[in-house]
Order: sequence, then structure tokens, then C-alpha cells
Amino acid sequence: MRLGERRRWWLRAGLLACLLGFGVSLRADDAAAGMGEDSTAIRFGILPIGSAAESREQWQPLLADMEKKLGHPVTAVSVSSYAGLSGAIGDQRVDIAFLSGRLAIEAVAHQHMSVVAQFVRSDGARGNVAMLLVRNDSAIHNLNDLLDHPRHWRYARGEPLSVTGYVMPEAQVFASRGLNSDTFFASVRVGNHQNNALAVVNREVDVATGNNPDLDLFRRNFPSEASQLKVIWQSSLIPSGVLVVRDGMPEPLRSRLIAAMRGYGQSAGAAGERERANLARIPDLAGFAPADNSVLKPFVDMEFQLVREQAEHGHWVNESARHARLKQIDMDYQNALQQLQRH
Repeated sequence: MRLGERRRWWLRAGLLACLLGFGVSLRADDAAAGMGEDSTAIRFGILPIGSAAESREQWQPLLADMEKKLGHPVTAVSVSSYAGLSGAIGDQRVDIAFLSGRLAIEAVAHQHMSVVAQFVRSDGARGNVAMLLVRNDSAIHNLNDLLDHPRHWRYARGEPLSVTGYVMPEAQVFASRGLNSDTFFASVRVGNHQNNALAVVNREVDVATGNNPDLDLFRRNFPSEASQLKVIWQSSLIPSGVLVVRDGMPEPLRSRLIAAMRGYGQSAGAAGERERANLARIPDLAGFAPADNSVLKPFVDMEFQLVREQAEHGHWVNESARHARLKQIDMDYQNALQQLQRH
């Protein structure tokens, strides 16, 4: 197999085993997230968009409303990385969380959580798209320009747990062509969408991954810098993120929390207007539609597409080894679907 595939051992461990990235060390601030708080509080895990502080600030008015509605304390578990949030959920330091596909699959399959709602975008859609961004004055005018020059460009992407920052670009741009972004580019750096976009503007990298909600947020926060960016590729529609709730959370508090989140922003009058204004503070969010674990199937399909394409195009000692790997991937895919159905 090629060097890049050997480096990412989790791809060989099977579809679900790769989702958490076993053995990843959390940063000290991530490991401490949620500690020292009231153990009876509802602990709300916030997926980092931009910085952890920015994400916490965006969600705080909504969480304050939840506390008032439920008559129960609500605290934020805000971390600086996807791995940090997954670790907090695995340690049972989170009761409810906003997650993207990979993290949600791990939470449902292995961390005793269930999907209760899916995000609804402000335009009514239940999804977004991954993007590749370059500067307006870049020599990269389109995807062909990018792909025609291996080992030439500098790349900024998201964490392996990020669907738009890694999975979709890797699956639809690179693996589908027998390429691996770790070895295709002259250099690769990993960061959040905001920092990666700034790196493009500042000419620190040539191309970066992104998505439409984060690009909209970047335009609001950095209008001058955003005007220097252009999109050279976007993915097929990716389902929106979801809310998951811990299965062992006591009733009736669990049911009341789910109902309050699903109904948030739906009221008429001044109260509803205020709630909708709070939702608008969170990038591209208009509300929460009822959902269950079945909404995660497209994310399982994405994982399956990626690992299968990488196996198809990998260098194997013989065809028997390739066939055995593909057979294992197919079995892992079916097992992943069964995991979703059991909850």
C-alpha cells in the first residue's frame, strides 16, 4: 500500500474503528472541559467553529434560555478540537451535543448517545457543501489546475473527524482519482475552517477546505479578506449536523430537554422572535427538526465511499490481499448500519 495509507492506520481498522481515531491525545484544555462544574447540570457539548470561545459565545443565549425553560442548570462543554469533544462524550462528560457526521456516528455506535434532532439551515435546507478555496489571484483557476501539479501546492484541511474539512474533499476529489492528499501536496497543515481561510488569504497555503456556513461566517467576520477568496470546487450536498442526547440521562428531564430543543424558535410573538434571534447568532442555524439515528446513514455511506476508493486504488502485494480488504470494508459497512438500527 502507498505511504499515505500506511500512515493512516485507522483506515485499515475498519469503518467504525476509524471514526474516533483511537489513541489521539487531547489538549490539556480539552481534557479539562466540563470538569469542576455542577455535576447535576445538563452539559451541552459544542462543536468548535472558529475558536472554542467564539462557539461558546454563539451558543450561550440559547443555553441560558434552556436553563430557564427547564428550571435546571445548563453548562457548556466547549473544546478546541473535534477529538476533544469526542473524548468528552466518551468520558460521559456531555449530556447533549451538536455534532457533525463522523462524531455523531461514533457517539451513537460507541458512546451511548442517540440522535434527537437535525439542524435546519436559515435557507430551509438540511445540508451544506464542502469547498476548496483559493485566492482570487491564484494560479489555480479550477480543479484541473490543482490536480495537474502534484507535489507543488500547499494545502490546509480540517481534522480527519471533519466531514467538510477532510472526508468529502478526500473522497470526491482525491481518492476517487487514486490520489491521497497527504502525499499529493507539497505540504499539508490542519486547522479549523476560519484559520485555513485566513492562511489562504495570507499566502501561507495555496488551497484550503471549507464549507458554505463557515464561509458565510468568514465573510461576516473578515469581509475584506473574504473578498480575496474564490471557490474552485464544491461537493454534493452533505446532511446537516445533528443533536445527540445521552441515553442514560434521567427522565423526565431528558424528554423535556428534547422537546425544548425541537421547539426552540417555533413560538409566535416576542418570545419566538427573541429565540430566532438567538438561533441567528449560530452560523446558518434556523432551528432543530425532529430526527433519529437513521439520518446518519449518508455519513456512513461517505465513510464507506472513502475507505473503499482508497483500498481500490492502493498498492497491494497481490489481488488476493486487495480482495480481502474490500471484503472486510463491505462487512464493516453492514456492521455500521446495524449499529445505527440497534439504537
